[in-house]
Amino acid sequence: MDLGLKGRTALVMGASQGLGEATALQLASEGAHVVLVARRENVLQEVQRRISEQGGSAEIAVCDLFDVNSRRALCDMIGKLPRIDILVANSGGPAPGMAPGIASEVWAKEFDAMVLGLIEIIDAAVDRMKGANFGRVLVIGSSGIVVPIPKLAVSNTLRSALAGYIKTLSEQVAPFGVTCNMVLPGRIDTPRTKAIDAGGAKAERVDVEEIRARSWAGIPMGRYGTPEEFASMVVFLASDKASYITGIQARVDGGAMKSVNV
Repeated sequence: MDLGLKGRTALVMGASQGLGEATALQLASEGAHVVLVARRENVLQEVQRRISEQGGSAEIAVCDLFDVNSRRALCDMIGKLPRIDILVANSGGPAPGMAPGIASEVWAKEFDAMVLGLIEIIDAAVDRMKGANFGRVLVIGSSGIVVPIPKLAVSNTLRSALAGYIKTLSEQVAPFGVTCNMVLPGRIDTPRTKAIDAGGAKAERVDVEEIRARSWAGIPMGRYGTPEEFASMVVFLASDKASYITGIQARVDGGAMKSVNV
């Protein structure tokens, strides 16, 4: 199937590892030019090298969402790109925390980066997309906006706020051929998931495989998803084939979320 991505330009945030890296690699394999964005330039260079070796095209932009000036620089770059057709807005998760009792300064810092920061970048991209009468905005969310995850109060709250913005935005920009969707990962076998499992094993003084087995028991497919499986959904929603899909929250979770409706 030709997804119509040849010649498109896609900006992928969090492209240094995990879900962002897998998405960037798949977009490049479909013929898109990919702008790789993350904090660590040296790691992005490795992803760029892999894309080049596979015959793809990529460039690098360094951005730290917690740095206002860094965000503004990325927005300026978006304004100067020859074109931007696809934005994959992907950020790292905030630190664990239980409600109540999270300090107000933690809320303010995380909100500024994960909500306001992403909105600034999304708006910069959408402004260009509207002028071209084509665009795809894909926001990587979390299953926590459907079923709140214990001990992740900040993530559950802030990602839900972003979901509200994206749904609202999708209605405003649909007449310009711009779609806005969220993709919600369940338990995907990324470095972050491995770190969480390792931390749980250490805290309980058990083997990490026991922790993983417990997690798998709650997933109908009986395993974690792969980053490539997750990326396939993002790439499809970024394609010409998904031109009539907007405002949705697509789950990639192996059936783990129990609710009927998102």
